[in-house]
Amino acid sequence: MQKYARSNDEFCPVAKTLEMIGTPWKVMIVYRLLNGKLRFNEFKKEIPNISEKMLSCSLKDLEKDKIIIRTEYHDGPIRVEYELSTEGKQLKPLIDEMINFGNRYTNCKKN
Repeated sequence: MQKYARSNDEFCPVAKTLEMIGTPWKVMIVYRLLNGKLRFNEFKKEIPNISEKMLSCSLKDLEKDKIIIRTEYHDGPIRVEYELSTEGKQLKPLIDEMINFGNRYTNCKKN
């Protein structure tokens, strides 16, 4: 049986994961990027309740933690696209389980 570290342990893998993606906005950004690259304004359409400041800060944090890749294009007007890094793509099973849990929980609440 796997032994679980205390949550206040700086080496706790759960604490480290939450440090990287532990806000609802960061999770939603990763979730949206599972379908492919997005630009800043596309995020605002996909996640309508997020402020520009929160979106910008969340994207910078995810880039710093190497969860996403930010690419600038200079072939005309500057445009920026975001995509999941290899590490970010490894979050897919976690996001899938969150979706499954949410669906089960919603179904339980309906019954």
